Amino acid sequence: MASRISAIRKMRANLKRGHTMPTPIMVQNIALRSGLNTGEIFYVIHELRDELSLAARSGRAVKINGFGIFTPTLRADGRINILFRADPEFLRDMNAGTLFTKIVNKASIGKSADELVALWNEMHPDDPVE
Repeated sequence: MASRISAIRKMRANLKRGHTMPTPIMVQNIALRSGLNTGEIFYVIHELRDELSLAARSGRAVKINGFGIFTPTLRADGRINILFRADPEFLRDMNAGTLFTKIVNKASIGKSADELVALWNEMHPDDPVE
């Protein structure tokens, strides 16, 4: 018997993800568009990381306009975690642009959890969700 959450995860619409872009590739792309050299960009990335760490250890969130908010939280084991919430403007701009990947299970867009479970049960009668 399949679990409800497992069936929903497999049936819902999702982006087909490519490989994770490594930092050096991102840095090269920024350098090509910005006129900055790769060393300057790496330096800014490291400084940003250090500033986010310092702010988190001080209990402060960091807001980067047009990008999002980095908020420190405490895990049950006492370690600090960072939650990222994208800026609404960033999300609007991203969603207004061209999608360069495919959508898996595109027909599932807009379906409720119950509809996805029903679809799973229809496609997998030997492994239904109860």
